[in-house]
Amino acid sequence: MRIALGADHGGVHLKDRLAAVLLAAGHDVEDVGTHDTSSCDYPDFAHAVADRVLDGRADRGVLVCGTGQGMAMTVNARPGIRAAVVADTFSAQMASLHNDARVLCLGERVVGQGLAQACLEAWLGASFEGGRHQRRIDKMTAPSDP
Repeated sequence: MRIALGADHGGVHLKDRLAAVLLAAGHDVEDVGTHDTSSCDYPDFAHAVADRVLDGRADRGVLVCGTGQGMAMTVNARPGIRAAVVADTFSAQMASLHNDARVLCLGERVVGQGLAQACLEAWLGASFEGGRHQRRIDKMTAPSDP
């Protein structure tokens, strides 16, 4: 699988660890940065990963910042893509199965490396089920009366 990976200064250590895990598992990884702990702006990396997923250069994306929240908010502001912040394996799996979240967001200050790796593996191991879930996703962007 082709995976775009990015982080700001608050997530660079976990990003690097996850990159190693992904490479060891045989995935094609594009690391868009950052590469050190110098202060930087998370939206730059969120947009870089979202661009790659949206245009097909990557199948999925992984973003890491301090909490994962800023990354997810940035990606979710973009039409045609969904990101999920997770801190447990069940949520990671369901984000893929039911919500077709093609970007996973993690918080380096929230989850440890072991849990982050387990979440990543649960998310990557799940594929969107479609069906009733597609109907619900379609309603995310189209206002309707209940």
